[in-house]
Amino acid sequence: MKNKIIGSVLATLMLCIVVGGANAQALKAGYADPEIIITYMPEYNQVQNQMAIEYRTSQEALQAMAADFQERVEKYQKQQPLLSAERQAERESELGQLQAEIQDAAAKKDEELNLRQEELMAPLLEKVQAAIDEIAKAKGLDVVIRSPALLYVNPDRVININIDIAKKLGIEIDEEAAGSN
Repeated sequence: MKNKIIGSVLATLMLCIVVGGANAQALKAGYADPEIIITYMPEYNQVQNQMAIEYRTSQEALQAMAADFQERVEKYQKQQPLLSAERQAERESELGQLQAEIQDAAAKKDEELNLRQEELMAPLLEKVQAAIDEIAKAKGLDVVIRSPALLYVNPDRVININIDIAKKLGIEIDEEAAGSN
């Protein structure tokens, strides 16, 4: 999704340059790195703490399932010599099914954790985007590009707005980290 957005922005920028010709000189651009800014937000630590709790809870549930599975395997291995071939096949099938359930539960938990993280991060991303929008308008920028995608920036024509965003959000940010592109 990010790549599509970046690709769209870059394609639009290139289109403006090609179609606009001389007008492209008037294009005013800025760049920002929302991920860096978010890591300095106090709410980010709250999200990280909440995710750590949810991750631990998820891992504990999966470990309990794995421990139960291991107990059943050990019990089966002890009883195996006493079981008929038919009963052995039955128990092996049950164990295989239980193992598949554990793997499915692990995948489902991972997906739930990812969705939960997206849910918790959404308000932070919205705050940062609102600040970007406001600063871009105030500075008369035509386009703001996500900075990790930049390979080169002419500082006379393209400005870094990370510090402005941080100030707008009322957070202090490491100026060296904010200045990187």
